[in-house]
Amino acid sequence: MKNIEDIYKEYANLIKNYIFVITRDRELSEEIMQETFVAAINGINKFRGDCEISVWLCSIAKKILFKRLKKDNSSNILSIEELEIEDKRQVEDEYIKNSKKLKLYEALQNLDANTREVIYLRLTGELSFKEIGSILHKSENWARVTFFRGKQKLNKEDIL
Repeated sequence: MKNIEDIYKEYANLIKNYIFVITRDRELSEEIMQETFVAAINGINKFRGDCEISVWLCSIAKKILFKRLKKDNSSNILSIEELEIEDKRQVEDEYIKNSKKLKLYEALQNLDANTREVIYLRLTGELSFKEIGSILHKSENWARVTFFRGKQKLNKEDIL
């Protein structure tokens, strides 16, 4: 197994982006991501290895998020902030690319929660349908069908 530092480097952005799609709150996404890795470090001996580490970490993050929302009794999800442009030499290209991402994230918010999670995990997390089904406690086929139907909805809106 990889050491925790390598796991963090490889999966921190995945976890942060996963939570961001659900909450649309960058600060909360960062906090949940950090709490996820603290929980992972404390519970590493509970990881059985019967799923990918990314699946395990996403499950932890989702549980932490729902505990936090339940505790805070808040379902207020903040609006999406504009994505930062990282490469200043290609400002126009980055702006166009980020506008498309923003449009996709906004469109994802119009989908039901399960469909949104499946699409996000498939596109940005690059997870298999089996892994997605495992994270969401559903079958691989359910994840595949949900992704296909969600993709059709986004195609109708000219998003994908």
